Formats: sequence, structure tokens, C-alpha cells
Amino acid sequence: MRPSPHTVSLFRRLTSAGLALLAWTLLAWPAFAQTSSARLDCESLPSAVLGRAVDYCVALPPGYDAGAGRYPVLYYLHGLFENEKSWSERSGQSIWEDLMGQGKIGKFIVVMPDGGKTFYVNSYDDRERYEDFFVQELVPAIDRKYRTMTNRQVHGVSGTSMGGFGALHLGMEHPDIFGSASAHSAALIAKFPNPLPSEGRWGFYARVLQEPFGAPLNEAYFDANNPLTLAEHPERFSHLELYFDCGDQDRYGFEEGAKLLDQILTAKGFPHDFALRPGNHGWSYLSQYLHYSLEFHWKIFSQAEDASAAAKGGPR
Repeated sequence: MRPSPHTVSLFRRLTSAGLALLAWTLLAWPAFAQTSSARLDCESLPSAVLGRAVDYCVALPPGYDAGAGRYPVLYYLHGLFENEKSWSERSGQSIWEDLMGQGKIGKFIVVMPDGGKTFYVNSYDDRERYEDFFVQELVPAIDRKYRTMTNRQVHGVSGTSMGGFGALHLGMEHPDIFGSASAHSAALIAKFPNPLPSEGRWGFYARVLQEPFGAPLNEAYFDANNPLTLAEHPERFSHLELYFDCGDQDRYGFEEGAKLLDQILTAKGFPHDFALRPGNHGWSYLSQYLHYSLEFHWKIFSQAEDASAAAKGGPR
């Protein structure tokens, strides 16, 4: 049976409409993709402080390139034997994007610098002044290059393991820059045995700590930079919002340091969020619990944005 002329005409109209829709989709897709997906920007920053360039990556939220608005910024510090790309190559980037997609967090920029083995402090021998680089060069450079909000309440710092140590240290030492700090599995060590063993866990600690804290290890310099020591004087960072957690089976024993930090801050009456969670160390742990710190920082960012909007007399 041959189709009627009416059927043929209808088919042609539908086909034409379908082709037109397909053509529009193909033309519009680049702009749509640009505004609806996050973007990772990786570059190097020349440093006068360090005398070399430092690699870094910046995760820009969906819609960044299509708009003109400014965003809160979170500095994420990687762990030992990692680099600025660990966030994107592991699960950090996807967790951040998924949380935005689910509406659990809003949009903010994430900055991941390469910290080497520095523990994000100035080295004892003063050859590697990474902390000075971070606060004097990196933060201002990011604020110049990207559309960040620059007040401290919407600047956060976070990290894992070595980066957790660094995030707590930088947050406590520089509350004029950061309004919030968080850490997962932070490399918190309360006291070294005397004499310090050359093998086993303590031998490993001594080897990795000698680059930033002296060879042989200068325990006094380590203590001066240790978040556990800094926590004894919370009046110096009284407006810092603080979150940290650790696995109850951490293979480096860092849960003991985390519990001690909680005890010190509690005894000092400093408000903070702490959790001991089921798990070990590294990305197997972080992939399960990274969302807690991202949601924590977004809560702080959001409150700061609401307060700023209220002060201006309008909606955020």
C-alpha cells in the first residue's frame, strides 16, 4: 500500500524539523558545553621567592567562562608523593562536580599547587620558602588571574595527609587570608621517640621530614610549625572555621594526632568539627569522605555571601 500524499507531506515536515533541531544542537553545543561543564586550567607560576616556577592547576566551575561574576576559592593541598594533578587524576574533580550537580554545594574555584615534599612550610635551612611563596605570590596571583572573591571569609584551604598538615598550618598561621581550613588524614605527630629509630614507621617519618624540617630532623622547628603546637593558642586564629577527620585505621597512626588536636581545641574552648571515620589512609579514604570538607567550605562560603548581600541590602 502506498502512503497517502498527506502522510508523505507530514513525514517531510517532521524530517525537516528534526534536521533543523539537529543542526541547531550541533551549532549550539560548543557554547552549551562551555557553560555547563567545569574546566581544568593547568599552568606554571614563576616565583621570585623560590627562584623557580611552580606548577598549579585551577578547577573552574560550570558557567565560569560565560559570565562575569566572582567566586569563592578553595586551595587544595596534595599529599606526599603527589602533585598538582592528583586532584583531577584521582576522584577529587569528579566528587566536586557531582556535588555541584546534585545541588549539595554551590560554585567555587579550586586551586591545586604543586607542593613537592615541602609540607607547605618554609624549610629549616631557608632554601625552600614555600610558605612565603604561597601567601606572598600564589594567592595574589590567583586573585589577579581569576575572578575570585578576595575577602578572607571566602578563601578556604584544605588538604590530605601532608597537605592536611599544610592546610591546618596555613589556616592557623594566616587567618588574615583564610576564613576556613579543613584536613583529611592530616600528618599530625605529637612527639618523636628519643632516640629516633632509623627503620620502620619512625625511620620513614625522619626521612620525609628532613627536607622541610632539617637533616637530622630539628624537632624544635617541627614543633614550631606543627598544628598541634599552633592549636595551643587559638586566640591567634579566633575567627577561623575548622573541620578535620581521620580514618580509625590510618596506616600511619595519624588518628592519634587527630584525636589529640580535637582534645587540645576542646580544652581551649575553640569550636571545630572533628570526626573519626571508618577507614585507612590515602585516596581509598579520601574518595569516601572528601565530600564532607567540600560541603563544609561551601557552607562557610555561602554564609559569607549571604552576609555580604544583606549588608548591601539586596539578595545574594
